[in-house]
Amino acid sequence: MFDKLTTAMRGVAMSAVLVTTAALPAAAQDVRIGAMREGSSWYVFAATLQQMIEPILGSNSTEIIARGGGIANPMVVQSGRAEIALSNVATAVWAQEGSDVYDGMAAPDISALVGGLNDVYIGVIAREEFLQRAGTRDLKEIAQSDIPFRLLIKPVGSSAVPAAEMIFESLGVSMDDIRARGGDVIQLDTNQIADQLRNGGADIYIDTIIQGHPTITEVGLTTRVAFLDLPPEAQEMLSQNGMTIGEYGPWFEGQTGPTSGANLGTVLIANNDLDEEIAYTITKTIIENAEALKASHGAWSQFDPATAMQPERTGIPLHPGAARYYQEAGLM
Repeated sequence: MFDKLTTAMRGVAMSAVLVTTAALPAAAQDVRIGAMREGSSWYVFAATLQQMIEPILGSNSTEIIARGGGIANPMVVQSGRAEIALSNVATAVWAQEGSDVYDGMAAPDISALVGGLNDVYIGVIAREEFLQRAGTRDLKEIAQSDIPFRLLIKPVGSSAVPAAEMIFESLGVSMDDIRARGGDVIQLDTNQIADQLRNGGADIYIDTIIQGHPTITEVGLTTRVAFLDLPPEAQEMLSQNGMTIGEYGPWFEGQTGPTSGANLGTVLIANNDLDEEIAYTITKTIIENAEALKASHGAWSQFDPATAMQPERTGIPLHPGAARYYQEAGLM
């Protein structure tokens, strides 16, 4: 599916870019783009961006790094292993500030190019069979009762891991507490999650959620699940940690209406040492070819280039090259 989508988009993206940016100078610096695994929405974005900017920056001037994620990518950029990368807005803030999430590390040398790329919600999903046994659909009641449950999250490196810890911390429960009362905390890669829930191997699943998320779509189609609202205490803690409280959906089977979650946001970040002209060119290319980007994947369909520079959508200060573009374009 991804190959077909990329091939289809290549002509659209390229024709749009050639109209607006072909006269820009070639790059004096190669650009590695930090994304996630192949098939993810972040990989699709990186592949689309690569098709847009490589004719401008020069043949073989770009490379996609298909690993990392919301937590890892700010440090990938800080360390110089990628010049630019996708990041969650919240994790970019955490990294720059040296939050406890990063265990003593910090990323003071990162800045933003384009914010508000898409909404990424922290959401809570539970198996219906478990909820019937528990006798409640209130996450706070479940967390603060003696009901043992098995929590499913992705491995360390996913933004869902610290978010899940914050949710339960706000309710007075630690991961050790979950285990101590007969439950478990299970961490699996994405390709194992749907099977784990379908086979009854977990009760509550916390993850980052976007519209059309393939794993959560599969979960909804193959397992009877419900989407749980975040309790007020969790909303407050996540808000204090850089997330925006809002509602998502209904997007999936089992989601009967809008569900309260916490939006991590998505921003394209850069190392401060990225050449100013290249930062300007990348920013210009994305903003002036926003429709091609939005068409590449449903996750990006709500991107509004007119708000891409707003502080609440970037989380961290703009790179000088990006700031210059927005000023010249009359967007700031």
